[in-house]
Amino acid sequence: MAQDLELGLDTFGDVTNDAAGNALPHAQVIRNLVEEAVLADQVGIDFIGVGEHHREDFAVSAPEVLLGAIAARTSRIRLGSAVTVLSSDDPIRVFQRFATLDAVSNGRAEVILGRGSFTESFPLFGFDLADYSVLFEEKLDLFAALLPQEPVNWQGSTRPPLSSQLVYPPVENGRLKTWIGVGGSPESVVRAARYNLPMMLAIIGGDPQRFVPYVDLYKRAFAQMGTPVQPVGVHSPGYVAETDEQAQAEFWPDYKKMHDRIGAQRGWPALARASFDHEVRNGSLYVGSPDTVARKIAATAKALGAARFDLKYSAGPLGHEKMMRCIELYGTKVAPTVRELLA
Repeated sequence: MAQDLELGLDTFGDVTNDAAGNALPHAQVIRNLVEEAVLADQVGIDFIGVGEHHREDFAVSAPEVLLGAIAARTSRIRLGSAVTVLSSDDPIRVFQRFATLDAVSNGRAEVILGRGSFTESFPLFGFDLADYSVLFEEKLDLFAALLPQEPVNWQGSTRPPLSSQLVYPPVENGRLKTWIGVGGSPESVVRAARYNLPMMLAIIGGDPQRFVPYVDLYKRAFAQMGTPVQPVGVHSPGYVAETDEQAQAEFWPDYKKMHDRIGAQRGWPALARASFDHEVRNGSLYVGSPDTVARKIAATAKALGAARFDLKYSAGPLGHEKMMRCIELYGTKVAPTVRELLA
């Protein structure tokens, strides 16, 4: 299993603060994110995923463009989304953009498809939130039909049909690696299996072992179809510093700001320090020293049989310099320890 577990990073391109506590311009956040990815490549991290948002507190609305810039500055790290909001995009254009990224990166592109947890893209691109479910289901169906890179015949209710249509550019070697992002509904788990796609579990709170039944369901679905099971991945937030105390002290204030800002829009209560401490100890916040974070990742990977773990290292205004140090420790200290623990 040690050889099988990939260790990745995810960021949503949160708008960060400078040393004086002032929000950086979106353009500077984007440039800083490129430098974070370059460092991740240098310290041996397997994957970096960039999220897509269309709101003031996140800088990245076109992840594929940013990933193309990262591809030009890196040599080995795999590049993908976290996640691509397929419901409000065009499946053919998404495929074309990631196939192009795959070409410029020499085969390093991946895409994680999902519904997204924000809805700003729907009115922005002219979609009705009342069609939330049918848009995702039909667009995923069309995207899956593109993956074999054969003439596509497809018909649905959300766009005109396709008849013997080829899509360009083709992926150079094999198929575009495509994950389905799953937030915790059995329907989403079965859907990922039905399309024969890897499943990325977004575990952002609570004991990660509560997702074991979803992994079991995923495996049963493949067994019923008589096909080999696809990989399972985990995406969870976290932060690494030299000691547990330092990591918690540095991460807590910015994580609370992010949580409370989003929570105010969704009716959540303000985050209490006791709840944060509980998540760090027993839940899905991977915050601490390299040894602490490594042990927690290894336990989750064992429990869920994960093939990849992605640490979502950005957290609201958390500064670029702190994230750079986190990335360095994750690659040089956490990753080797995780692999030793799983060996």
